[in-house]
Amino acid sequence: MGMQRIGVVGIGNISKIYLDNLAGMFSKSVKLTAVTNPTFERAEKAAAEYNIKAFKTLDDMLKDGGVDIILNLTPPKAHYETALAAVKAGKHVYNEKPVCVKREEATHLIRTAAEMKVRVAGAPDTFLGDGIQTCRKLIDNGWIGRPLAASANFMNHGPESWHPSPHFFYKDGAGPLFDVGPYYLTALVYLLGHVERVCGSAKISAPQRTITNKYNYGEKINVEVPTHIYAVLDFSCGMSASLTASFDVYHHSMPFIEIYGTEGTLKVPDPNTFGGPVLLRRMNDDKWSEIPLIGNHSENSRGIGVADMAEAIEEGRPHHASAELVYHVLDIMHGIHEASVSGKYFKSASAKQLKRMCKRQ
Repeated sequence: MGMQRIGVVGIGNISKIYLDNLAGMFSKSVKLTAVTNPTFERAEKAAAEYNIKAFKTLDDMLKDGGVDIILNLTPPKAHYETALAAVKAGKHVYNEKPVCVKREEATHLIRTAAEMKVRVAGAPDTFLGDGIQTCRKLIDNGWIGRPLAASANFMNHGPESWHPSPHFFYKDGAGPLFDVGPYYLTALVYLLGHVERVCGSAKISAPQRTITNKYNYGEKINVEVPTHIYAVLDFSCGMSASLTASFDVYHHSMPFIEIYGTEGTLKVPDPNTFGGPVLLRRMNDDKWSEIPLIGNHSENSRGIGVADMAEAIEEGRPHHASAELVYHVLDIMHGIHEASVSGKYFKSASAKQLKRMCKRQ
């Protein structure tokens, strides 16, 4: 089996865990080889720490020829431009979430990649962790019977109290739905299948937020995206799920994800993590049972999606964090916002569209 060489674009808050894991070689199919960042000093520091090469620009990295897969960790607004340059240079791309800010950007990126015969993949890859993999096995093996409904909830009071640069969270391509929603939606789609239609209610609860972290204390952020979203998702399997995503809630007691079936209920662990606990309570049980996890990725395994794509390239099989999946999640998120504005259901056709777009991948 060969090896895919990884070049990382963007050194920020999320990059260290990717670099640690990819440098740790939890897959023999990947080798971390290069890094670039607009502030070159960051790239140089990372390169020295991980004994890899630092490039001053993305163009320099792409021209060097020592990279097969671009791991794109830039802010959301730069995902499209960065990834498009990479696929045009004949490189496979793994984007942080969301895959792109706009549907038309993602469509063009995926079509271009297909024409260049390279692959597009994207975060999150948490669904490949032991927690959600265990849940999938329980559902597939009928432990809760036929799934009927689900509830998914992400709520906190925003990142401005802890993140060193929280401004982008309130700009186009972020907010609670686009920043954290992909974890929940990816888990739901992986566990339950394609979403056919959505309705939603989305609002900006306050036009400004005040930073309370030690880095920018007291600075104001103008809010450009909804910060509290309710949605109902109707799946092609016939079941429905509710989704709440909010940066406006201090405290709550709602589950991360619960799935309700004809024979029991499954508590899915935090989809922003890779482990458990996974809790099951069948119809005649008087208490919850914690289910042992399957697999070998219960710790923070960010990068497993990149490694899986590298292995898939070598093995000639589809990768799991696929263009179809990340585009469908992007389509759902835009559909929720559009349904809120229009007051009507949004019907998703992304599954059929993506099969056509990705036919050469």
